[in-house]
Amino acid sequence: MKRFPLYLLLLAGVLGATYLLGVKLNSPLDDSQLATVGHQSTKSEPDPVRQEVADMRRRHHLRPLTEFENGTTLQSLPKGIYGFSACGATSITAKRDTQPLIEIHKRLDGIAYYVAYASKEDIGKYLAREKNFHIRAFPYVRDKATLLFEIPIDFVFKCEARSSGKGQVYDLFVTSIPELNT
Repeated sequence: MKRFPLYLLLLAGVLGATYLLGVKLNSPLDDSQLATVGHQSTKSEPDPVRQEVADMRRRHHLRPLTEFENGTTLQSLPKGIYGFSACGATSITAKRDTQPLIEIHKRLDGIAYYVAYASKEDIGKYLAREKNFHIRAFPYVRDKATLLFEIPIDFVFKCEARSSGKGQVYDLFVTSIPELNT
């Protein structure tokens, strides 16, 4: 009985240290870390993560996938993450590695988005809520595709990837925006 307070104190110390270590490992990244997370410069990835992408991740309170979550299906992942995927693939990876995968954001509300660059004209089709259109999306800024946009994955009927002379292109086909269905 005389050792009971000592055991409680020791247990509290261990739990406190475990908590602090867990907070440190799972804490949000600062701005300098966020701009480079998940980025590995390769020949197919000519420029670092642009500030506007880092800002979007931060604005939506997204964290990168952990190594443990790497390769998990989008439906199985927690809310509030970002990662990368091949067009139409079901699993998400933490890094782009050697191929220019499209960025995926799963926001805190559970809605998953494709995040890419497109031209003003292509984004205008989406904003006008047209029916039966497609958007040429790029993982990086290309020629006229200089505007960052996001579109819910559920709005995209079909996603096709193809290579062009300047890198990967994603054709996002939309038949109708669900809000328009009555």
